Amino acid sequence: MADADLQSSQHPGPDRFLVFAASLRAGSFNGRLARLAATTIEANGGKVDFKTMRDFDAPSYDADLQAEEGFPAGAENFRDAVQANDAMVISAPEYNFSLPGALKNSIDWVSRFSPQPFNEKHGLLLSASPSMVGGNRGLWSLRVPLEHLGARVYPDMFSLAQAHKALASDGNIADAQLRERFESSIVAFMDLVEASKHYPCVKTRWVEYLGEHPDPAIDRVE
Repeated sequence: MADADLQSSQHPGPDRFLVFAASLRAGSFNGRLARLAATTIEANGGKVDFKTMRDFDAPSYDADLQAEEGFPAGAENFRDAVQANDAMVISAPEYNFSLPGALKNSIDWVSRFSPQPFNEKHGLLLSASPSMVGGNRGLWSLRVPLEHLGARVYPDMFSLAQAHKALASDGNIADAQLRERFESSIVAFMDLVEASKHYPCVKTRWVEYLGEHPDPAIDRVE
């Protein structure tokens, strides 16, 4: 093996993370939390591809529209971003105890691509809300379509309650203990992504543990 090839195999470069907030509102709490996640990832050696929900927004899914005009730009952007990165970090608000309709709609569009890009992609879910539960109920709803599509959604989710008080003026989490938990969750997720990417045995063991046997007729996991 040439020296350059050896160096490349030992130092494959930083893992890439798609980070975006699933809110269309400028200045949203989830936008601020997504920015903080991006900063934390970069501080720990990761490479961030930061997007906003506006990059992925699309008209309501319509199979007739797809057949006549193809995929809208937002869906193509979402598909391309998921494919181009090793993992995704989504900071999503909670709307009426569930996930935002714009995000679900974008996921529905992207699920129609073949192959669809969510399969085996690692994901970390975050939320921020003025409520006392921090949008946690919305994240449980968001897990359902992502896991159905084969995404490896990280077990620990981070929900920032009373975000209007919890986020300091400098963009950081004001409470030191809560800030440490947020950062440790990000780093632990990064470690898992690195292990899965560079050590195939980890991925194999995870699939064996889940006991997965996808059925192509009903599961969009091609």
